[in-house]
Amino acid sequence: MTSLPKNSSVRPCLSPRTKVTPPNFDMPEGSWDTHFHILGPQCYFPYADNRKYTPPDASVEQYRELQRALGLAGGWVVHANTHGFDNRVDLDAVMQLGSDAHVAVVRVDASLNAAQIAAWHDQGVRGVRFAFNPQHGGELDKVLLEQTVGFVRPYGWFIELHMAPNDLVTLRPWLTELNIPLVIDHMGRIDVELGTDQPAFIAMLDLLHTCDAWVKLSGFDRLTRKGPPYLDVLPFAQYLMRVAPERMLWGSDWPHTGIFDPSQMPNDGDLLNLIPAYAPSDALRRILLVDNPRRLVGIGITT
Repeated sequence: MTSLPKNSSVRPCLSPRTKVTPPNFDMPEGSWDTHFHILGPQCYFPYADNRKYTPPDASVEQYRELQRALGLAGGWVVHANTHGFDNRVDLDAVMQLGSDAHVAVVRVDASLNAAQIAAWHDQGVRGVRFAFNPQHGGELDKVLLEQTVGFVRPYGWFIELHMAPNDLVTLRPWLTELNIPLVIDHMGRIDVELGTDQPAFIAMLDLLHTCDAWVKLSGFDRLTRKGPPYLDVLPFAQYLMRVAPERMLWGSDWPHTGIFDPSQMPNDGDLLNLIPAYAPSDALRRILLVDNPRRLVGIGITT
């Protein structure tokens, strides 16, 4: 049965585009998408009552269609706050898509224990996401995150962080002490109007240089102030690829939840086709799309 919001003000948001622009460059064989969500079907995997919006179902088969259209071979299904703390939808997606080329990034609460981590590892989980960006609500539970680090470190997992730019500044000293791979969602949600010398961007660069940090070059449509073709976001991706290409990841952010205006729904092919602007060579594109995501989750590079 579909979960209905307790609060009638929970708005429905839009579905992704069904037709996408094809790649305008040769996609490296074995390319991965490190940021997509599977939502529902709600009859099996109901949404949380306290969600911020209600997206349409975004099924495994719909995502397979996107993979075929863009030439993608694998990736990370990332838990969406829409599903609360119920990670079954992510585990099911990995099972359907194939754990040889897909992993899950889950969300945890205080009930987490070592046995749960062991079971999830066998089911293809390789990371834990803490999403405390203000647009999604909630605050970072530093105690829970530190406990989680203790549980997952023996398995080689990473911690994924979706946060506001200022959090990069205030949390940086603490994050450098965690001694675990860190993945920063959507380029840290930096303010593209403040330039590359803004404190948040400098803090992100510092994390790249001082600890095992990685950055997702994703969410261009969420960062832009000018809209497509997202030229105001490109300088940040170009800078990051210049200074740390071996720590960059690419993600589609499909199905682009939380969008209510059709004019703001991005074309996934257009987002993909920005890659040559910041990864201009075949070698760099292979590093970004094939080598880096597989190396981080420990799945062999075979192509």
